[in-house]
Amino acid sequence: MGREQWKKILVGSAGNMVEWFDWFVYASFATYFAGAFFPDGNPTAQLMNTAGIFAVGFFMRPVGGWLLGRVGDRKGRKAALTLTVTLMSASAVLIAVAPTYAVAGYGGAVVLLIARLLQGLSVGGEYAASATYLTEASAPERRGFASSFQYVSMTAGQIVGLGLQIVLQRTMSDDALHSWGWRIPFIIGALGAAIIFWLRRSMLETEVYAESADDDATVGGDDKGTIKALWAHKREAFLVIALTMGGTVAYYTYTTYLTKYLSNSAGLSKETATLVSFCALVVFACIQPLAGALSDRIGRRPLLITFAVGSTFLTVPIMTLLQHAGSFWPALGLALLALVVVTGYTSINACVKAELFPTGIRALGVALPYAIANALFGGTAEYVALWFKNAGVESGFYWYVAGCAAVSLIVYLTMRETRDIDLSRVQRAEAVQNQPA
Repeated sequence: MGREQWKKILVGSAGNMVEWFDWFVYASFATYFAGAFFPDGNPTAQLMNTAGIFAVGFFMRPVGGWLLGRVGDRKGRKAALTLTVTLMSASAVLIAVAPTYAVAGYGGAVVLLIARLLQGLSVGGEYAASATYLTEASAPERRGFASSFQYVSMTAGQIVGLGLQIVLQRTMSDDALHSWGWRIPFIIGALGAAIIFWLRRSMLETEVYAESADDDATVGGDDKGTIKALWAHKREAFLVIALTMGGTVAYYTYTTYLTKYLSNSAGLSKETATLVSFCALVVFACIQPLAGALSDRIGRRPLLITFAVGSTFLTVPIMTLLQHAGSFWPALGLALLALVVVTGYTSINACVKAELFPTGIRALGVALPYAIANALFGGTAEYVALWFKNAGVESGFYWYVAGCAAVSLIVYLTMRETRDIDLSRVQRAEAVQNQPA
């Protein structure tokens, strides 16, 4: 690929890194700042209050998917990408400067809540905006490869967050981290978002979208980016929810929940569990483009089916063995096996969803169904896992993950291949087909 193509990939995906850095450092640093915003007392109650505010962010994602997906279809992919990173920057600044309970009572918690609402809006729109941009901006024969960088950047955000946590844990005292050190990652996140905002201001609109704006055969004027237009493609919208279900549960299980699972259930120290997650995620990020390029050669469905089969039949054995891993290397090996399986979904799901919809409804068509699926399944994965653990049947969660993958497997086996779809021609063909005789 040429220099210009790499620039588009960088600008289109780099914001994801900052978005997901901010999103995940909230969860990873919650143990340090939970006591700052709520009265002294039960630490568990403080963490539950903080986790509740974290959950609110997930349920704002469908709102963000609808709002920013509409912006992406009506005003352009560039406008949506610029707005998402602006919202994320604002949320990071709010958390970094939020007053503690000792200074402002529950006022600090209110600021924290507002920041999480903005984060939810931002992340809800960022996925679809970047997925649409990367898919449209790349050559047809390289769409899988280009769109795979979405999860490279998303995972990079987690890696940077985990790396920063490791550095701060080893260079600062526990008291300093609880007192003020937890604000550092949010300051870094705000600065990173400002840099991405500057980069995105100079980015070019995709040719597919620019051409559709003047094409009488595309979804026109008032219908662009509307629920009405999306309902005309309701089959594809429900397909996005179904194909996301298994992938998002597996992804959150082996990324955000893995560290807690290794420390709480497998008995590894927090430092060892964090290092396992860090190393596994580095390898996971590196193999995304390889799988994306493979899909450009053999198609999207083979990779999706491989993921679903592997996740359906290997989740229970992997999670059971992880519980008895006992040390770093066995845990890392099992985590890598799980993430290699998940790569069949993560590496190409962005382009698959974008390829399902015509230009005038593509951003909203990806954003809203994906955000709904994440709120219902991805965002609740950790809570479902802890519910089974508290009920004394932790293995029930393993079967839950496998069951969600099995549902998606049925979808993958019955859906059409999307690799060779001409994005512009699909738009015109469908518009013509829907015109009255």
